[in-house]
Amino acid sequence: MKKLAFFLGKGGVGKTTISSSVASQISREGRKVLIVSLDPAHNLGDVFGARLTDARTSLGPRLDGIEIDLAAWVSRYLKESREEIRENYRYHATINLDSYINILKYSPGTEEYAVLWAIEHIHREHREDYDLIVFDTPPTALTLRFLAMPSISLMWVRELTGMREKILEKRQTVLRLNPEASVVRGAVKKDEDRIYSRLSGIRSRLTGLHRIFQEESYLTVVVNPDDLSLAEALRIRHELEKLEVRIDSVCLNKAPDEGACKEKVEDSFRRFPVFTSFHLPDGVRGAEDLARIDVEDLKNDLIGRT
Repeated sequence: MKKLAFFLGKGGVGKTTISSSVASQISREGRKVLIVSLDPAHNLGDVFGARLTDARTSLGPRLDGIEIDLAAWVSRYLKESREEIRENYRYHATINLDSYINILKYSPGTEEYAVLWAIEHIHREHREDYDLIVFDTPPTALTLRFLAMPSISLMWVRELTGMREKILEKRQTVLRLNPEASVVRGAVKKDEDRIYSRLSGIRSRLTGLHRIFQEESYLTVVVNPDDLSLAEALRIRHELEKLEVRIDSVCLNKAPDEGACKEKVEDSFRRFPVFTSFHLPDGVRGAEDLARIDVEDLKNDLIGRT
């Protein structure tokens, strides 16, 4: 069952406009919808003429909106990391923990993990309150990195777990040979080892996040009638397939009235439905214009999978 919808694509292709239109039109049909902006350069609030924050704001009957404060989630992730080190590792007193956390703030992956924790929080706290949660994502680079994080991190955690199992096995061997061996310190069984337990917890959390993208999410890629956005859309598709995450559809946005470029997009995405949204000459000037955008086929495909 698809409870989440992610709108992916190159910057400037109209992800915010299309996701807002879909969310608005679905809510007008009687379903309760939450739309969430993950893009650090937020403009979701501008579309609806509202000031959005990390807290839910009403955008209309049965429609609420959130703009994730990425800096706050980075701080939250770092605080969580600090607490884990203090709780699980005895040697934290011998290092300058504040300096370590300050370095971690600028380390690769920190921003991506912060986005993941924000998605996990939204999913956990609001999944039961809404029929659908729509995510307006950042441009491709950051989006692909946070979608890839669960899979990549799981590989690391599996290797670390295997190493920890070998350490515990060697401890058990030493104790069998010499029950009084003083060189063995710490737990020797998995269910008594705090590090093994922590690794198991991390693996469970990452597996849950990966399952959200695989099983509970509808992913559509927004493209424009130009070669650059089409090439980027193909890259998104191929990179996600490596992670065993499959897109569900493609939305050709800002298409010319005759839709002449649709064949090229359909040829590039033969196994996927391609929906067309034609360009509004005067643009989107406010929430009332969202109803004028033709996303009927995309909306129906999404509803059909929820």
